[in-house]
Amino acid sequence: MKFPSFPISRRLLGATAAAALLACYGTGALAATPKDTLVVAFAFDDIITMDPAEVFELSGGEIMGNTYDRLVRLDINDPSKLIGDVAKSWTVSPDGKTFTFELKPGLKFASGNPLTAEEVVYSLHRAVMLDKSPAFILTQFGFSKDKVKDRIKQTGPLTLTLETDKAFAPTFVLNCLTANIGAIVDKKLLQSKEQNGDWGYGWLKTNYAGSGPLKLREWRANEIVAMERNDNYYGDKSKPARVIYRHVKEAATQRLLLEKGDIDIARNLSPQDIATLANNKDIKLASAPKGTVYYISLNQKNPTLAKPEVREAMKWLIDYSAIGDTLIKNIGVIHQNFLPVGLLGASTEMPYKLDVAKAKALLAKAGLPNGFKVTIDMRTVQPVQGIVEAFQQNAKLAGIDIEIIPGDGKQTLTKYRARTHDMYIGQWGADYWDPHTNADTFTRNPDNADDAKAKPLAWRNAWAIPELTKKSDAAVLERDAGKRKLMYEELQAEFRKTSPFVMLYQQTEVAAYRSNLDGLKLGPTFDTNYMFKVAKR
Repeated sequence: MKFPSFPISRRLLGATAAAALLACYGTGALAATPKDTLVVAFAFDDIITMDPAEVFELSGGEIMGNTYDRLVRLDINDPSKLIGDVAKSWTVSPDGKTFTFELKPGLKFASGNPLTAEEVVYSLHRAVMLDKSPAFILTQFGFSKDKVKDRIKQTGPLTLTLETDKAFAPTFVLNCLTANIGAIVDKKLLQSKEQNGDWGYGWLKTNYAGSGPLKLREWRANEIVAMERNDNYYGDKSKPARVIYRHVKEAATQRLLLEKGDIDIARNLSPQDIATLANNKDIKLASAPKGTVYYISLNQKNPTLAKPEVREAMKWLIDYSAIGDTLIKNIGVIHQNFLPVGLLGASTEMPYKLDVAKAKALLAKAGLPNGFKVTIDMRTVQPVQGIVEAFQQNAKLAGIDIEIIPGDGKQTLTKYRARTHDMYIGQWGADYWDPHTNADTFTRNPDNADDAKAKPLAWRNAWAIPELTKKSDAAVLERDAGKRKLMYEELQAEFRKTSPFVMLYQQTEVAAYRSNLDGLKLGPTFDTNYMFKVAKR
């Protein structure tokens, strides 16, 4: 992968100390962190792009949240509320279909180019026209390729309108605009990089065209992400002059680096590492419940896994209590529903527990008294590796022989998105703070064909669900919050019983950090983990 090179005069990382730090990290050596540089250890092997129109992974989303602006953002102190980002104000028409935004004046991109309504409209048009994985967050409002220019329009230098095709709940529309797909890109810069009408996509996959508090300087896959302060940012400037993410997959290695002071923040610690650090006076802990759920899914293209009894049997072969007490202690809570707690209508029902006898009876009913062989694709990070290995042992007691296929995030995701897996263990984080964000992927599959345009998790597992899709569509249009809550509770009840998803737990994100840091607060989503607000004493 080729990355842009910047001459010394442009200060690749802004200072000799930071450049030396990057050089040391590239060779595996250790170095103390400079006072003006925040160094974060983070497993980010799931990053495949830096284009906000394509980013659909949790780690990439965090980079977007720190480097790109959007019309509105979540209030991380109260996720049920929204705050203006580049939007100064907004109104909704009486019929609930037209949203009018007025922008803050004097905004600029990191390049120095002006940020006006023209650039916001261009960015939303671009996201729809590129039609990458997260585009459905916008196209679900009727912003199709042939209609988006008529439905998203500039009405003045600092004003624009969005016209939806249906009267959705206004909070739902606004929450969708907080997603990374709503990030605003530099039109003038991207047009100068455009090749064969690609909207600058080829260039932006590894470059930067934003206006956020931090600007991307370098990304080396599975190695490093380097960002520096954007002095053109409209709001409070980034506290650190630069933020560097080191790719460190092993939790124990992250802990050791933190204890030595070679990093400032460790992000993927195991329960054991957290317990070890609890009594260290130089280390503090930050935690927050995340809108992220972990699951095992069964591809319905596999005729054995498509049997209803097999789907249910798998749910009785997980030792949920043991996972909760050990593998995810302090970093998650057992959760058997697709809606994370915190979203409207989220259920806390947990009907399943480890019961090998019940699983064996279900397999016999399915005509598989001697079990079967199957594979599972797994990203080699904890705690998922430990969960899969425990699952493998439990399944063996029921006669199911599971072959574990390990890989990094990019490898496993690529195979998963092609629907060529048997089973897969993964995580799903909320793209926006509304229950439809998860219903849209777990209980909607409008087209189960291999060449379908929409490819939610239900599609990835070839789960054809026309009735559940209709119920999900109805729920998102219900403007009465009480009625809408009941609709999501009913969706979850049916999902628990019949789906090819074994829901495991809801993440509690924990970050350990050096005691000389102030201002670290983890948000409800990964793109609200704001590293630019962290100061170092």
